[in-house]
Amino acid sequence: MTQVKIYGLREYLNPIKQELSNVIHASVVEALQYPTDKRAHRFFPLDASDFYYPLGRTEHYTILELSMIEGRSVEAKKHLIRLLFERAPSVGIDPQDLEITIFETPKHNWGFRGLPGDEHILNYKIEV
Repeated sequence: MTQVKIYGLREYLNPIKQELSNVIHASVVEALQYPTDKRAHRFFPLDASDFYYPLGRTEHYTILELSMIEGRSVEAKKHLIRLLFERAPSVGIDPQDLEITIFETPKHNWGFRGLPGDEHILNYKIEV
């Protein structure tokens, strides 16, 4: 399970939502061997008065927060981060303007389709 929250300035983020979602999804599928039919992306377009970003960034500054069940290797997570940095320029986000955080939790801390996560039999591998 991987869920993604995407934060950015409303004026910039709204026009690229679909393309950015495609970039994120393709990267997750490749790096984590994730099923192509599983996409959980939530966009949080913010007004400038609600989104302060560090010096040296532009109005394209974007934050990605990925929540996932623990079990992926360090190499797989680094591969995902590298793919996101490589592909972000295709939607106008310079690597300097992208920040990525991965949050991992045990399966038993997830709940979906009526059961705790550790009681599900998934149709994909977590340990990649």
